Amino acid sequence: MTQTNYDFADYIPRTLEIVDTTLREGAQTSLLHDYVKYAFSAPDKIEIVRALILYGVKFIELFSPIVHPKEREDLAAIRETRDALIGQKGYTFLLSHVRCHPDDVGAAIDAGVDGLNLFFGTSIQAQRHSHGRNLKTIAGDASRLIEQIRKEHPNLILRFSGEDAFRTPYEELCRVYDPIVPLVDRLGVPDTVGIATPAAVQHRMPQLVARYPEAEWEAHFHDDRGFAMINALAAIREGVRYMNTTVLGIGERTGIPSLTALLFNLFIDGHQLVDGYCLAESYPLNVLVADKLHMLVNDKEPVSLTNRTHTAGIHQKAMLNDSSTYEAHPLDRFGVSEAEILLGPLSGWNVVRYFLKEIHYFEVDEVTARQITDRFKEQVLTSALLDKPSELLLSIARKEFKLQQLEIPSCYQDGVMQNFDGPSQPIVGSRR
Repeated sequence: MTQTNYDFADYIPRTLEIVDTTLREGAQTSLLHDYVKYAFSAPDKIEIVRALILYGVKFIELFSPIVHPKEREDLAAIRETRDALIGQKGYTFLLSHVRCHPDDVGAAIDAGVDGLNLFFGTSIQAQRHSHGRNLKTIAGDASRLIEQIRKEHPNLILRFSGEDAFRTPYEELCRVYDPIVPLVDRLGVPDTVGIATPAAVQHRMPQLVARYPEAEWEAHFHDDRGFAMINALAAIREGVRYMNTTVLGIGERTGIPSLTALLFNLFIDGHQLVDGYCLAESYPLNVLVADKLHMLVNDKEPVSLTNRTHTAGIHQKAMLNDSSTYEAHPLDRFGVSEAEILLGPLSGWNVVRYFLKEIHYFEVDEVTARQITDRFKEQVLTSALLDKPSELLLSIARKEFKLQQLEIPSCYQDGVMQNFDGPSQPIVGSRR
């Protein structure tokens, strides 16, 4: 069996370490249901891994090679990509998500991973309907296997999780963890089916930290109730150092916390936990993965152009005066460097005048701008130019109102919001 190339003991972990699982948990998203059209190809995976490493992620979780021969082939290519970046970004650890089963473990070690993310279902549902073993058997089988792995491969990173930990009563979870904790580098607390609440996290984590004071903790939260992000933030406050994320928050069912959204929230709250991550590449990273999924960056993703897009007239007017009126957060620090003001039936005369005067250099006063706005609103929902409201507005200005345009040297044309049509006329990097 292949030995890992780097001793994990040499690595000094940061206060917060992301364990990104875009290529494992993320690949289980229903968005990838059409495997011919949507599945991540080997080049996709390499590109995503490269982007994650350059972003500052030090732990990347992949499928066990036993899942499919393609996973083993792709893992080899991913290792080559990782190795090529060591001189630039230091070592990044490749982890394999494996059952506590010798076949899974052997396949992963043979493939040359740096660590094993071992798991065993501990909830009553898993005991009855999944593997069919009781807690005593689970604890015995897992501890014997992990002890053997530790003896034969002392440099491997080992994490053990009681799957569905938040549906496992505390004392029962501890019956499994007690013999395992001395054998692993960290323990996991996965909210596998998304039942946890912030209150449950704030109750459970201090109990576990007190019982196992020397242990490092890793958490994995699903968003079935919409609590994944707030649960993750609560867990970090309670001492969890390793947090599972995916780009865009994709994953099984409703997914898990978004990598960039988590760091964005920590940054906004003033934490230094984001040190070591290239925050300016957050939006480009989201765009990259969205492109692989043939979709736009989700409108619920905080680090998105959507979060700097303004449609209502009152918002647009305020934005023209001072963007902080309706943009409270420094999204430019996260790579969202441009904003959109969308022309449409909700737009007011202020933005119409701005568009005509500042973008296209028409001579237009307030009275005329108000008149043009009325005509624009009358036509915008029925016009043949429905998908290009800016062209409709220009047509009204030129043909109906005979406005005159000034010739402005190109050197004075910078510093304005250029995109008024939204996704149908995207600016560079927008929405994808």
